[in-house]
Amino acid sequence: MQSKTVGLVLFKKPIKDNDLYIKILSANDKILSGLVYGGNSSKKKSTYQLGYFIEFNQLQKNSNSVNSISGEIVGPYVGNIYKDKLKSFSLLSIISILNESILEGEKISGLFISVKHLVNFIINNQNWLPNYCEWLLYLLKLLGYEIDYNNKKNMEYFNLNLLNFQKVYTSNNSILFPHKLFNKNCSITYEYVNSFFIIFESVFKKNNINNFNEGMPINYLNFKNVVKKNLKKIINE
Repeated sequence: MQSKTVGLVLFKKPIKDNDLYIKILSANDKILSGLVYGGNSSKKKSTYQLGYFIEFNQLQKNSNSVNSISGEIVGPYVGNIYKDKLKSFSLLSIISILNESILEGEKISGLFISVKHLVNFIINNQNWLPNYCEWLLYLLKLLGYEIDYNNKKNMEYFNLNLLNFQKVYTSNNSILFPHKLFNKNCSITYEYVNSFFIIFESVFKKNNINNFNEGMPINYLNFKNVVKKNLKKIINE
């Protein structure tokens, strides 16, 4: 059976001589995998890069055979992202979180288009970090772990143990929720971003059944550290 669709390259691994094994988040919100014959050759390897969007054909001769994939790059074009350190780290962190969150064949409606919109925004804007953070919360919602911050603006604190909002500080498990991070008229501060990452990681690690080792993906941690380092630098200047 042959099909044609658009997808985001999430994983690649060279095998044999010039072949690649890849995973793709497809436009139908599923992760697919297959072999790209000659995908690691000089003519093809630039197509199958992490974070690239491709239009691809998927061919499976029978139910027992491995999928064969062939594709070409389509928009949004992320090549320029890799010229910007922070943006490139953000893209790799998105990919790492997706790989940690979703099993192959699992369908999460709305996931692909949300990623595509976020990547487009990162490409075309300078003040994109709040949108990145909003997407992480939207991802939690898609996975079934919603943090309903839009309806809890009158509650200043978030309990990391109970994973709920509170009006007052109650214990060492309570942390100030960075509501102002999502107000586009407010400045981004180290405190807001640091609180956000702590909250996101607490919810993600406690609820994500695919996260067996209870750790966060290294590319996500790299991105977080770069963001925090840059914000600290601003404070000290």
